[in-house]
Amino acid sequence: MSSPSLLDQTEFADNPEPRCPVVLLLDTSGSMNGAPIEQLNGALHTFARELKADPLASLRVEVAVVTFGGEVRAVDVAGNGNLDVLDASRAFITVDRFVPPTLHARGGTLMGEATRRALDLLRQRKEIYKQNAADYFRPWIFLITDGKPTDVWQSAAEQARLEESRKGLLFFGIGVEGADLKALSQFCPPNRPPLKLKGLAFSELFQWLSKSLSAVAHSKLGEQVPLPPVGWAEIETSK
Repeated sequence: MSSPSLLDQTEFADNPEPRCPVVLLLDTSGSMNGAPIEQLNGALHTFARELKADPLASLRVEVAVVTFGGEVRAVDVAGNGNLDVLDASRAFITVDRFVPPTLHARGGTLMGEATRRALDLLRQRKEIYKQNAADYFRPWIFLITDGKPTDVWQSAAEQARLEESRKGLLFFGIGVEGADLKALSQFCPPNRPPLKLKGLAFSELFQWLSKSLSAVAHSKLGEQVPLPPVGWAEIETSK
């Protein structure tokens, strides 16, 4: 195991709380242009505002944002602009320091590459926790898409399901109108199929996410946490 960096040592000394890492895996492809991307940007501010209002969650929940639209990027969420962040030390930030990025829609839906990037960042982040003897809750990946993958995605979906089966993460898939729920279901565990968003209810979705993460942040490590009711989703009945 490599030695912890001075930056990481300082971070965990200043804030010794156990961490709950979450990767927001967000579709920013061209089909999200207009109202969808505007609503998503607004919802990120709602998410930040609600979690920052919870003093404990703001110190325990760590957020990373990975976008996929023409290219895959781990967005800088410390307010330094939409830079592509290559390492987990900079990709994740506690909510008290989280600055919601402004996302732009363009390009194809590189869902497979984005999922691999998210999984790799989580592996890196877990290693940093271990190097610094920091406790952590099971990580979350929260994927939102309005389309179908335009890259080779099957192996990434298999990796995500395998990691969930090993209790290495919790994977949530959310389909906006037009999403290929059949493909999205391949990323999700059988007992947690993807949900379809009602219209553009991004604000309600992220309010639910903030409440859910707050509940986790206030729990004990390893404790089962009931999540709030899902009022922002609808049942998909098409075959």
